[in-house]
Amino acid sequence: MDRRALLRGAAGLTTTLGLAATVSLGTAGRASAYGWTRTLQQGASGSDVVELQIRVGGWAASSAQQTFVSWDGAFGPATAAAVQRFQSVYGLSADGIVGPQTQSVLNSLEAGDGSTAHFNFSEFYSKDGAGFNNGKVGSATVKENVRRLMYKLEAVRMKAGNSAITINSGFRSIAHNAASGGASNSMHLYGVAADIVVSGHSTLQTYRIAETCGFSGLEAYTHSWQHVDSRVQYPSYGSGSWWWESGVA
Repeated sequence: MDRRALLRGAAGLTTTLGLAATVSLGTAGRASAYGWTRTLQQGASGSDVVELQIRVGGWAASSAQQTFVSWDGAFGPATAAAVQRFQSVYGLSADGIVGPQTQSVLNSLEAGDGSTAHFNFSEFYSKDGAGFNNGKVGSATVKENVRRLMYKLEAVRMKAGNSAITINSGFRSIAHNAASGGASNSMHLYGVAADIVVSGHSTLQTYRIAETCGFSGLEAYTHSWQHVDSRVQYPSYGSGSWWWESGVA
């Protein structure tokens, strides 16, 4: 059974805000898994720390907070706290040290094509058939942006009790965004945004979960979907300010 099937079949994951659940995923890896070469802890720096920060980005806070895990390659207190939240929920020793066991669980959330356990790249393709092309950045950049978004959505999914997430809209080509009535500089054009529906959860409940996951763009929860994006982490895209349209819910 591959990792995606294993995680989709896991039972008893009832994590909600303030209530941790655990799941044992074992230590089996795949040849395609990220090649961690050392134990990581506070004070470490490098490209492997960046990868760690991407994977724990959705564990930025334990309550509504306008904060995120920086992708700066410097393992500081914010990264350590996110690691501890991740470890606690996944049944690991919550010491903030990223050794072989934690690395194995991090890799269990990775699919062989570089996507994640519960999301496929195709779910985020532009609805006009453009794939990841014809946006405001190149397709390779869009794909990497989507990958980083997926890891935050993995955290949303877990915090929602391992509930399935439907991607209503991911990346949009310039033409599709215009046809959809999207803003001229929508974060969808860069692959850093998604409109989601979490099974069994109201939009308000989803908004509240997203407030803990490092998202700096949250559209009002009055819609039938919840828009989430990471705009503040991409200042070159022109939206460097926090936008929680409904404030703190």
